[in-house]
Amino acid sequence: MGAQTAFSELAARPAKIAQPAVVVRGRPRITACVLLAADILAILVARVLIFRTGSVSLALFVLAYGVLGLYSAGLSAVEELRRVVLGTVLVSTLLAVRGGSDATSLILSGLLTAVAVPFVRSITRNVFASRAWWGVPVIVLGAGPAAKRLIERLRNQPEVGFKPVACFDGHQRNHAECALLARTLGVRHALVVMPEHTGEDFVRALDEWRAAFQHVILIPNPLGLSSLWASPRDIGGTLGLEMRRNDLNLRTKRALDIAGALVLGILSLPILAAAAIWIKCTSQGSVFYSQEREGENGHPVRIPKIRTMHPDAEALLTQALSESSEVRAEWSARFKLREDPRILPGVGKFLRRTSLDELPQVWSVLKGEMSLVGPRPFPSYHLNGFSERFRTLRARVKPGLTGLWQVSDRADGDLKVQETLDTYYIRNWSLWLDLYILARTVRAVLFPKGAY
Repeated sequence: MGAQTAFSELAARPAKIAQPAVVVRGRPRITACVLLAADILAILVARVLIFRTGSVSLALFVLAYGVLGLYSAGLSAVEELRRVVLGTVLVSTLLAVRGGSDATSLILSGLLTAVAVPFVRSITRNVFASRAWWGVPVIVLGAGPAAKRLIERLRNQPEVGFKPVACFDGHQRNHAECALLARTLGVRHALVVMPEHTGEDFVRALDEWRAAFQHVILIPNPLGLSSLWASPRDIGGTLGLEMRRNDLNLRTKRALDIAGALVLGILSLPILAAAAIWIKCTSQGSVFYSQEREGENGHPVRIPKIRTMHPDAEALLTQALSESSEVRAEWSARFKLREDPRILPGVGKFLRRTSLDELPQVWSVLKGEMSLVGPRPFPSYHLNGFSERFRTLRARVKPGLTGLWQVSDRADGDLKVQETLDTYYIRNWSLWLDLYILARTVRAVLFPKGAY
């Protein structure tokens, strides 16, 4: 068989090309036009709010975004944010040099544009990513579990924009068949899952794939290597990937933590006061409490929170676990319960659902024990559910007030999801990733999903 049946509907042979079994999903031009329309809307809104008039510089923004590849498929949300900000800064600087508007208005307009464009793009993806025409059709070249995991990821994250239509095992005897399918269906992108050991055969195969596809993207096997900020290097004619440490950015991250914590602390004072009154009216005991958690380099830190549980919470949990095997299974998978008997009615559920019970940890951020973004500080019983290797990895960074899995899966993510997303964050950390997570945190608080 020529094509691998990682998923039956992805299997394709020349005899079936004309049949409806192989359906090309993804129309890149339509997708690019929709994103272009979203950008135009966001830019016009930002400019009109500041200048009270239409934007004569609209074409400059669109041109800059196009040059930076913002209408291409496969951009991560973090890389998209970086390019939007870069393009907005370039155009705003050009407009400032040209003159005609005061500097304050240009700065405000630039800031609003840099926020509005990613925001409108995010809404656009949520609305259209599940449509058949969204994205770009791709052929996956590679076999086995790695190819299967890649296809599953692309299916579970349609907003990425790559729509697999066929999967070949990459064997040389299949090259002609693969090229014929690509030409017949008009597929211009190939995702190559690299074998664990590469040699001359792989290099020759890569040359043939480059002749058949306009875009060939290599996927390392195993998956999970640092990806966002890896840079290609030519080492004496050999391809290398450089993954630099962000030591300079760590100081910038600390400055961002202090500034963000000061602003958040001031804004949270009315919320803390209202929560304190609500808790006092609902339950006896202190409004705040703290727990010892594992911090950076394994050092213990005290993590403050607003109390959302009954004073006898541990006894209530023990009773619930002893009475139901389903509750025990749910607790073992996530160390959370959807119907948690420990939670205070009303105020407790509201604070936990919106994560506002974490606000006192702003003080821990100011003290330097935590960061605004990072892996959440877990109690010891939660940490013991992870592998020793992952525990060592997460201890390299400060725990965070918010994190990647909190804004992605919230309480719906089991231990495997938590480990996968926190590992991704630690290996790919950058200020752009932090800014992306902070923006997603605002949305997660305003529109809570999967939190309890």
